Amino acid sequence: MNEEKYTQFDHYLQNEMTVEERIRFEGEVATNEVLASELESFKEMNVQLKHKFGIAEEREAFKENVKCIAESHFNSKKPKVISIKPWLYAAAASVVVVFGLFFFNQNANPNFDDFNRHEQASFTERSESSAKLKQAEQAFNTKDYKKAIPVFETILKEKSSAEIQYFYGVALLQENEFIKAEAVFTALQSGTSVYKNKATWQLALSKLKQKDYQTCKEILVTIPRDYENQKQVQHLLKELN
Repeated sequence: MNEEKYTQFDHYLQNEMTVEERIRFEGEVATNEVLASELESFKEMNVQLKHKFGIAEEREAFKENVKCIAESHFNSKKPKVISIKPWLYAAAASVVVVFGLFFFNQNANPNFDDFNRHEQASFTERSESSAKLKQAEQAFNTKDYKKAIPVFETILKEKSSAEIQYFYGVALLQENEFIKAEAVFTALQSGTSVYKNKATWQLALSKLKQKDYQTCKEILVTIPRDYENQKQVQHLLKELN
């Protein structure tokens, strides 16, 4: 991430953009997954800064350390005295990561990607829609979730099953369609199919992906001890505590 992006992100988060600039920037974020991911990373960095250095004295000490890092690794000559913006703190902090001195990840909240594991689809139901099922299965298993979602929706209009609903919900979650995904998982959670507990686990992962850690914990503790993925449930709970 370059300096210009850090500055842009900082202006956006600090509400320093004009209305026109904000609308244009948010439009770019909505259509550019890479930019959206970088913005999210920058926001997380700011959260860590606030969490770790909420006390003024500690923040000032941190600024001095970062300034030294910036001087050592970004400048070959003696730098001028300048005012360091938050984006430069983050840039300098990234250098600390490289040199093994970065400690913001201590006590950090768990990451969705660390728990994002699900079985491949292998549909047992076969009917006149078997061609569509095979298409959805192949798209899902190759992680082409955008392609799989509309196929699942077509199938579900003709015939619904807990199995198809579950994989449809997982595909939605992978594409960040949280409202739809959670509606699917909640319906399965209230049922009696073999996908009941799996749906509850995915519902918890949806909250984790949205960084709603408290709700994630509340959902996890409702999963029965005999759930096949209980080891992961306990692991995530431990990370959240």
